[in-house]
Amino acid sequence: MATTNLSDYDKTTIPNSHHMRFGIVVSEWNQSITEGLFNGAKQTLLDNGVSLENIIRWDVPGSFELVFGCKKMLQTQKVDAVIAIGSVIQGETKHFDFVCEGVAQGIKDLNLHYDVPTIFCVLTDNHIQQSIDRSGGKFGNKGIEAAVTAIKMSHL
Repeated sequence: MATTNLSDYDKTTIPNSHHMRFGIVVSEWNQSITEGLFNGAKQTLLDNGVSLENIIRWDVPGSFELVFGCKKMLQTQKVDAVIAIGSVIQGETKHFDFVCEGVAQGIKDLNLHYDVPTIFCVLTDNHIQQSIDRSGGKFGNKGIEAAVTAIKMSHL
């Protein structure tokens, strides 16, 4: 459980990124949650000097498809980092476990295979309220944290 606000960061520690390009691949599943995450990430990139033209958004049907979407973005777009945005909420079956593990391992594999970082911004919550709280609610917005991470990792 998050115990701090995911949106808190020190802007003075963020490298200048006005010349950089960022890709964001967004799951359409749990769209009210993923749109909140996307909006947080996009606004953070803009707030840190990235121009709107240098933010590329692609949508995929669900979180499991994020890995393929990110791979295609890495292969076809000149970006400095990619953010994978999704939301998987625990249900009554093991589907949750398979999707979460597949996405986590897939994004890890992209980071090993490509020299451009792929940032994991996939909420894996037990219920919808946890997702709401982490996509612009009482714990802030994980999308903001992912954008800060993307900026920092792209400067390595």
